[in-house]
Amino acid sequence: LNDLAEHILAERPESVEAALEQKMANGSTVEEYITSAVAKIGEKITLRRFAVLTKGDDAAFGSYLHMGGRIGVLTVLNGTTDEETARDIAMHVAAVNPRFISRDQVSEEEANREREILTQQALQEGKPENIVAKMVEGRLNKYFEEICLLDQAFVKNPDEKVKQVVAAKNATVETFIRYEVGEGIEKRQENFAEEVMNQVKK
Repeated sequence: LNDLAEHILAERPESVEAALEQKMANGSTVEEYITSAVAKIGEKITLRRFAVLTKGDDAAFGSYLHMGGRIGVLTVLNGTTDEETARDIAMHVAAVNPRFISRDQVSEEEANREREILTQQALQEGKPENIVAKMVEGRLNKYFEEICLLDQAFVKNPDEKVKQVVAAKNATVETFIRYEVGEGIEKRQENFAEEVMNQVKK
């Protein structure tokens, strides 16, 4: 895996297909290299996806691997070189699995769809129409807290929001990438937040 990662970082292929055709340092293509690895270890390995992130001098990478690499996260914080904080944010992303950095990244279509669902739920609960709107906005805020990184309670200190942790370093979250083994193929429902916190407490 390290050889593949170093190759992709050096060559920056535009797609998985392009990567598989590239020659590695040993002369074999990436595809041949993977086939050889499969023959050696006896387990099926495929290159499904990859991402290459870059940063400036006034920024920090944060990386976190959970369960021996079952979940991998890479974050980029701008405005700070504090790699420990960047790693803490990566650990949070591994545990909570946000979909967006902030609520302004949520499409208007998705927000409106969720608002409509929440409105119908409130009406079905028999709530008076004059208080439904306030209830819906309150529940919509909770929805944003579930899917938006900056709005979430920080896993290492739930009394703080992630945005407060980042702001304390005069930083911003540029981006994050979260990969989970088997994601999109077969999803097992587990409490990864609890697992990660158990690891932290050890």
